[in-house]
Amino acid sequence: MTRSVLLALVLCLSLGSTALAQAPKVEQYDVEDEVMCVSCNVPLFIAESPQADGQRRLIRSLIDEGLTKDEIKTRLVAEYGEDVLAMPEDNGTGLAVKLVPILAVLALVAGLALLIPRWRRRPPGVPGTVAAAPGATASDAELERLDADLERFG
Repeated sequence: MTRSVLLALVLCLSLGSTALAQAPKVEQYDVEDEVMCVSCNVPLFIAESPQADGQRRLIRSLIDEGLTKDEIKTRLVAEYGEDVLAMPEDNGTGLAVKLVPILAVLALVAGLALLIPRWRRRPPGVPGTVAAAPGATASDAELERLDADLERFG
């Protein structure tokens, strides 16, 4: 009895190791959602054109050859150029495409974090008016000129 259990355990372990050693089969839809149709400029999985059909046939033939997803994408880049990839590579331009929006949002958040406390410290007043500095007074001549300007423009 223990011999058969031990044999079954060894058999299961050996089958598991061979299953792990085999590379997972690439699915066509898994490649198509990361690739663009070079004529339509839309993801290949929603593109409907003769060019998209040609790209799908090429992907199917590369899958049948047993290539991995990265190898297929490399071949597509060699065939059609960098524009075939839906996500840019992590080189200088591709990295900038990813980082610039993130940095812009962080700068906006930092600016708001600095400005909101200033806005909250302002003394309450009538909206649209500027509060006078403490201790500031206007002379009689300035008040008369202000009244004249208000009547002329108002």
